Amino acid sequence: MPESNKENLTWDLSPLFTGDDDPKIEVAKKGAEVATLAFVNKWQGREDYLREPAVLKEALDEYNDLQSKSGLDGGVGYYFGLRQSTDQDNPTLKAKNQIIHDFVIRLANQIQFFMLRVAKIPLGEQEKLLNFPALAPYKHLLERLFVEAKHLLSEQEEKILNLKADIASGAWQRLTANFIAKEEHEGKSFSEMMSLIDDRDTLVRDSAAAWLNQIFNKHLEVGEAELNAILQNKKVDDELRGFARPDQARHLGDDLETPVVDAMLEAVSARFDLSKRFYALKAKLFGLPQLKYHERNLPYGEVDKKYSFAESVALVGSVLHKLDSDFGKIFDRFITRGQVDVYPKKGKTSGAFCAGEESPTRPTYILLNHTDKLHDVLTLAHEVGHGINNELIKVKQNALNYGTPLATAEVASTFMEDFVLEKLAEESDEELRLALMMMKLNDDVSTIFRQVACYRFEQELHTAARTQGYLPKEKIGEIFQKHMASYMGEAVEISAGSENWWVYWSHIRSFFYVYSYASGLLVSKAMQNLVRQDKKFIIQVKEFLATGLADSPKNIFAKMGIKIDQPKFWQQGLVEIEESLLAAENLAKKLGKT
Repeated sequence: MPESNKENLTWDLSPLFTGDDDPKIEVAKKGAEVATLAFVNKWQGREDYLREPAVLKEALDEYNDLQSKSGLDGGVGYYFGLRQSTDQDNPTLKAKNQIIHDFVIRLANQIQFFMLRVAKIPLGEQEKLLNFPALAPYKHLLERLFVEAKHLLSEQEEKILNLKADIASGAWQRLTANFIAKEEHEGKSFSEMMSLIDDRDTLVRDSAAAWLNQIFNKHLEVGEAELNAILQNKKVDDELRGFARPDQARHLGDDLETPVVDAMLEAVSARFDLSKRFYALKAKLFGLPQLKYHERNLPYGEVDKKYSFAESVALVGSVLHKLDSDFGKIFDRFITRGQVDVYPKKGKTSGAFCAGEESPTRPTYILLNHTDKLHDVLTLAHEVGHGINNELIKVKQNALNYGTPLATAEVASTFMEDFVLEKLAEESDEELRLALMMMKLNDDVSTIFRQVACYRFEQELHTAARTQGYLPKEKIGEIFQKHMASYMGEAVEISAGSENWWVYWSHIRSFFYVYSYASGLLVSKAMQNLVRQDKKFIIQVKEFLATGLADSPKNIFAKMGIKIDQPKFWQQGLVEIEESLLAAENLAKKLGKT
């Protein structure tokens, strides 16, 4: 770790604001409001930009400038969102976030006419606009808008949906998450207790699991009410917008064709035998007839080495610098500029994330809950992958093309993570190599097979909610266990209490989000192989990472020779998983472990 940052283990948010009462907060809000209303006043009463390409270019340039410089909140919402993620119980922060949310919704409702009207430009006029050379930087944005148009409502109806979105969905989700985040046991936070279910001491992990079961059961009634509320809200939204399937809105929003996602889901579901084989191997390695549900991620082998954050930084940094100097420089900036919040604490959100897709003019921030385990090293690499993706897009794209659709978002993260694990394996003897192989397979199974099973769970959940009207907690648990068992097989016990573990799984609240983990890792594997074959291919990887929203995922990958619209592509990725599994099985036999 750079000497200048040994004590800098929490976020430095001063590039945004110097504190919660910084007078610049109100100045930024006012500036955003003035800029937004100036745009509204100039364009709302006009229609020439809907017909004349040059005028549309002028309007889009101004809209892009607004998004780049201030957005709708001047960065205030980003700041307070970050603050609350590390202090979820703070009522003052909750109030400030609600105020800024209401402020943004008011401005969004005033400016939303622009994109709605552009989206609904008549079909006969669209080709002229798409072929106008000066509009090239916005071409794919226009293509997406034109496709989305049939699912957009009137301006007044869209305003109503904006106004009710948070109270009908977001507030419910925060309620459950905040209740769980407040829980602690013997001085340990919820995140720390979650990490203990992977402890090598049977008593420790069983005790942690028992406590977690109590917590999930304690908040089960709230979780049931919350999930039903947001499922019904989703149903209403889908019916209003004319979506035929519950997941169609996700695919459209991610700029991905539904048949591509279906092909991936079917390919992975057809090979659940691989994940079942993996868990059977793991159970044998532990000398157990079955793993308990909470033991499914139990690490095998002597990987007890603790990795301090400084050691994690050194390891990840060395891999990134070797892959590409720009990757390494970006990583170093994250560390030295206080853009990583490292350790767990009470009230801090669990898990990890990378924030920064809101605007290309604001810093990227990474949240971790580092507990000095090897998995925490890989989590650092994963989230930094997202951050590198953000920073490369900033260099090449305008504000309207800044961001990543989910179909590409998880590629960078798994790409970086896998190269870090590969470095560890290179330096290991056979015993440690088997442990690392099992760790990698565990991550692959969790990322690909578990997430596809979760997606299938979501599909059945939404269908059941739409036919039955309200799902009791018992029914939700039954559907959950069914799909978890589908990929784990008989080597993993569906333990008592596991039916309630959906309560804390935030991804199922971001409907149909999880496919991106599976597809992202399978695409990432293809890219990794191309880099191993030719180190110069990293140039194409960087071009991909810098594309952002400027082209569709299918086109972006096709330029790299990766054809995600063909089922064979997904099947090939699964063959690689099978080869890794076979190698682990053979090594286990060689070492006399099975």
